[in-house]
Amino acid sequence: MLLYEIFNGVDPNKFEEFLEPEEYVDHGHLFATDRIFNSKPELVNWAKETAIKVNTYLIVTRYLRSRTSDRRPYIILGCKRGGANKPKKKPVVDDEEEEVQVKRRGPYGTKKCGCPFKLKGGQMAISQKIYNVAAKIKKNRMQGRNTVEEVLCLIAIRDYTVFYRNREDSNMLSDIVIAHPTSIEMLRTWPYILIMDTTYKTNKYNMPLLEVVGMTPTGKNFTVASAFMRNEQATTYRWVLQQIKHL
Repeated sequence: MLLYEIFNGVDPNKFEEFLEPEEYVDHGHLFATDRIFNSKPELVNWAKETAIKVNTYLIVTRYLRSRTSDRRPYIILGCKRGGANKPKKKPVVDDEEEEVQVKRRGPYGTKKCGCPFKLKGGQMAISQKIYNVAAKIKKNRMQGRNTVEEVLCLIAIRDYTVFYRNREDSNMLSDIVIAHPTSIEMLRTWPYILIMDTTYKTNKYNMPLLEVVGMTPTGKNFTVASAFMRNEQATTYRWVLQQIKHL
């Protein structure tokens, strides 16, 4: 999701360069907001609707798409009456020819008055912010526990059934089997067909992940258990199947 915010509004002091104090009204406070917009169109619509309330119309004067990772996309909205009218070039005539009169397109002059109003909004760099907040929440929740201890704690809280064993030469976890209570009930109801499949490189420990799936009489699959294994030797598979037999 791309979120947009207003991070640069109008500078009311710049109006003094173009208009006399009695000729303008400062509406900058209407656009001062800490609101977060879910998309660029939502930001543009909000700005235009806010401007219409004070009889002003905004247009998009610039939109920059980010082509590099270190630059965020941004959009600039300005007053429709911003800028100055460009004078038309006089036609070139010879001395002998009569001067050609240039007619205006309408009876009115330009509506541009050099209004310096600019509203700048940009995409928030939310990826890193979300990651930092999530990491902080996770750290506070773990309360000093390491990853394995946190997994076992969450398993106990959610009433999962778990079997695990450590390495023979150390206290490090080598294999673990996890099963949800609902999966155990379904396994006891339909224990006739079991399918096993192993995936690789799904975790930072590079441990093979074994998925055991059952099947209902209507042909629907359901997860029986998941197991992280240190290797794919026959003895490891035998140990996992023995634990599933106890479910």
